[in-house]
Amino acid sequence: MDEHSEESSGLSCRKSHHPEKVKTNLIHRLNRVEGQIRGIKGMIEKDVYCDDIITQLSATQSALNSVAKVLLDGHLKGCVKERLAEGDDEILDELLVTITKLMRK
Repeated sequence: MDEHSEESSGLSCRKSHHPEKVKTNLIHRLNRVEGQIRGIKGMIEKDVYCDDIITQLSATQSALNSVAKVLLDGHLKGCVKERLAEGDDEILDELLVTITKLMRK
């Protein structure tokens, strides 16, 4: 598989290198989000008042945003910094696309 076919299929050979403590933190946060989603599903199944469900959705979105912040922090201080040091300015365009995606929420 050549580089272009990997890109077009959505696969990438790039990997992040998060310290174990950060990975554990992220997994813990995502497990909590997963539980919140299951709870929201249960609320809908039980016909809970809409405003209460919306409040839980907001809390879940906030939790996801905090995961994104942790990842973005690591990305900037790790991947982006390293690639800039290597003279790879294309990382800045990639970063702008990523930030644009985050701002759509």
